[in-house]
Amino acid sequence: MRAGIGYDIHRLAADRRLVLGGVAIEHPTGLVGHSDGDVLLHAIMDALLGAANLGDLGAHFPSDEKAFAGVSSLGLLRRVGEKVRATGLVVGSLDATVIAEAPRIGPHVGAMREAIADALGIRADRVSVKATTNDGLGTVGAGDAIAALAIALLE
Repeated sequence: MRAGIGYDIHRLAADRRLVLGGVAIEHPTGLVGHSDGDVLLHAIMDALLGAANLGDLGAHFPSDEKAFAGVSSLGLLRRVGEKVRATGLVVGSLDATVIAEAPRIGPHVGAMREAIADALGIRADRVSVKATTNDGLGTVGAGDAIAALAIALLE
């Protein structure tokens, strides 16, 4: 078995749509990023790549590459899943936490788990998504950004 950890944070902006865990969420601001800015999927991809000893997200999908501008992170997650499987490893489990003051994540967790599982070709019961706040502290606590942490276990 191999484990990997992922982390990501993106600023929020009024001119972007909010996508978390592959799910579009109604919110007055969205995440700034070269792709769709989905911090949850970015953290998960880094955890998967780390566990497979394949480097980091930026090495595979550079932010200065025009081909990845505005791209869906679900599509990138599918590609990461293919890279992991090519090493002979399979996803045993994923556990991730979204850190945000708003919006409320709970109502979207089921859809996020299903989207992540579908992109990786695994059962949703192998994917855990949770949420917490930053209790008003720092950039995330001020509502200016959303962060995510993830751990992946590969077998």
